[in-house]
Amino acid sequence: MSPAETAKLLVSNIDIAVICLLVINLIGFALMGIDKHKAKTKKWRIPEKMFFIVTALFGGIGSMLGMYTFRHKTKHWYFAVGIPLITVVEYAAAVGLILYFK
Repeated sequence: MSPAETAKLLVSNIDIAVICLLVINLIGFALMGIDKHKAKTKKWRIPEKMFFIVTALFGGIGSMLGMYTFRHKTKHWYFAVGIPLITVVEYAAAVGLILYFK
């Protein structure tokens, strides 16, 4: 494989990673909004573990934006601390791995 082909493959992998990050963060944001609406209308709620699963799949930025946009789950310490902590740790680990394998 030539260097040009390798570079093209790398760019396409980066594009796919960015798209995946955008999608999972949109899901995290939407889940907060949907659950807030369900809380107001006294309907079936999204399980709390789902928010942490989405956050663990690199959706923490969207989840945090949703928390503060919709003012949802911000008074629960495990959300106010856990979601940002998971986000910082996993993004730091990802950057560390990228730099290590560069």
